[in-house]
Amino acid sequence: MANTSKKLDWCKVRLGKDLNWWVTETSDNVNWDVDGLSIIDPRQSSHILETLEGLRPYGLDDSIVSKAFIVFSIDSRIGKDGIKLVRSDDSVFDAESQELFLLPDTLDEERSPYAEFLDHITKLQVKMLNDTFHFEQDLEIEDLEEQIREKYSNDYMEGRAIHSFIEIIDILEYVPAGYSLDDLDEDGGKKKDEEENYDEIEDIAEEEITEDDTMKWDEDEDSLDDDNYYDDDDDASFDDLDDDDEKY
Repeated sequence: MANTSKKLDWCKVRLGKDLNWWVTETSDNVNWDVDGLSIIDPRQSSHILETLEGLRPYGLDDSIVSKAFIVFSIDSRIGKDGIKLVRSDDSVFDAESQELFLLPDTLDEERSPYAEFLDHITKLQVKMLNDTFHFEQDLEIEDLEEQIREKYSNDYMEGRAIHSFIEIIDILEYVPAGYSLDDLDEDGGKKKDEEENYDEIEDIAEEEITEDDTMKWDEDEDSLDDDNYYDDDDDASFDDLDDDDEKY
């Protein structure tokens, strides 16, 4: 089907119980089926664009990102939880600053711009993960896609729509089981701190320490009696700890 998205001048959206926005009506009801049609709000687009930055060193193509979405701006409020949006000429990359909504362009059933975008970021995410973790066996694109399909399997079977924001973020934040980008950063920092502390200890150990009178112990001082080292009155049980004192 040819891309006829230019006919889509406006759309009406509502805030769902899941706190995501869903399209309820469009100016082009011939080509656009609003059943399960989701749209990305400014808050979500900001998170997507920020996360995409991590893929730039691996070949992120801005043109693919731009073509994947139709940009809308707010026109008016409809009732308690609805908004009318109108087509905007602003860039996808202005979504955060201009409070724009992004509608995935899925018109071309054979090869939509949005499908191309998902394939693009999937490929780059796999490339980034292989470069970061150096797996014994390289992660394949099919591995990521299979994991995501399994996650959505119940939703598909029950006819529930997957919101486009969730679909995108699940790719951009995918990490194989047992691995974590956050843990990698923390471990790296911890290792660095440990190495610095070790260097400081070595420097101190190399300094000559002169013994003086303050470093001598009284030879007549008896060693501590193990039987009297602990006072029965001081015994405590870990079970007595208050859970409230213990610390998305």
